[in-house]
Amino acid sequence: MTAPAQSRSDIVITGIGMVTPAGLTSGSAWTATCAGLSGAMEDPRLAGLGVPFSYAATGFDAQQEHGGEAHPMDLFTRFAVTAARAAVADASMTDDSWDPSRVGVVLGTGIGGQRAWQEQWLRLADLGPHAVDALTVPKALDNIAAGTVACDMGLHGPSLTVSTACASGTTALGTALDLLRAGRCDVVLAGGTEAAVTPLVSTGFNRLKALSRRSEDPARASRPFDAGRDGFVLGEGAAVLVLERAEDAQARGRRGYARLLGYGASSDAHHLTAPDPEGHGARLALRQALADAGVGASEVTFVNAHATSTPQGDAVEARLIEGIFGTEVAVTSTKGVTGHMLGAAGAVEAAFTALSIEQGLIPPTANFETADPDLPDIDIVHGGPRHTPVSVAVSNSFGFGGQNAVLVLGSV
Repeated sequence: MTAPAQSRSDIVITGIGMVTPAGLTSGSAWTATCAGLSGAMEDPRLAGLGVPFSYAATGFDAQQEHGGEAHPMDLFTRFAVTAARAAVADASMTDDSWDPSRVGVVLGTGIGGQRAWQEQWLRLADLGPHAVDALTVPKALDNIAAGTVACDMGLHGPSLTVSTACASGTTALGTALDLLRAGRCDVVLAGGTEAAVTPLVSTGFNRLKALSRRSEDPARASRPFDAGRDGFVLGEGAAVLVLERAEDAQARGRRGYARLLGYGASSDAHHLTAPDPEGHGARLALRQALADAGVGASEVTFVNAHATSTPQGDAVEARLIEGIFGTEVAVTSTKGVTGHMLGAAGAVEAAFTALSIEQGLIPPTANFETADPDLPDIDIVHGGPRHTPVSVAVSNSFGFGGQNAVLVLGSV
């Protein structure tokens, strides 16, 4: 039987590292997100395709970040290592802050080393077998980002990779929470990473009619909850959070951004790509997370929605939020600023949620202009950030295959 939430050690987030289309550091990403600044634009990597724009991590220089070490890494691994280094520095972790055998790494990714597979397949087709990089397989494996972070920092605890499509980053944080509660680790670096802005992935999503086709105005194409939404926009990057027990953080003088209170996960068991129109699976995950956290729906003051800007997905989530929390809870989606970062999305949004709690500031839903008359009249934060205390917040993530994952965070 699971112990009551109140008898467990509090788990706190003491470090945040991000590489996002909104900014290459957690500070710059947070500033842009609170300002509602959309950076979507035409992407030369997607030139000539049906959807030629994306949210790119513009300015990320792998050689500058990793030097000669960059060659064996696919971009999704480079993003992860950069974010992990930043998170550890932010947490003020030093060599004597931890026992490496008690530090774990849990990363989520939806697609993994897609760029490596695509680049090397083209080399094989154009130039023959001799031209294929001997490191193709280790570059592209889903688990290699977590393994590389562990190697980079000399960590000997569990190194795990989870893949639950667009819920992967949230699933990774929930898995990390379980490792800390079980006493298997003292510290876990957890998050998500994705570098899937490629011609094949973009075309695949476009063939599903999942992407926005607002090519005439890319910066306004991602419009969560808006009446004019017509699909999501691809994004890329990573977020890694440092999780540890509150008493351990306090012992080294760290308070933390927020507590990670609870986690819930479920499967729709409904359809390969479409959400259950009644939201049964998502509701189950959300209620599990609240029960795990030991909090009631009335205590939640903010929901960081998954809302990707798709007509069906946003509608299901809006009804879910109204059904559980009513219409008074503050709701935002940050995908109008970051795009949909797929397997990294949940980790980035958990980081933003933690910052909202710490700073009492909820970012706006960028590009939300016209309420959809077919959606419940929920309180969507828009037009500018909202200054308000946030004591308990929820961060939702949903993915293909009917994957649902929800986190509950609270103030320290």
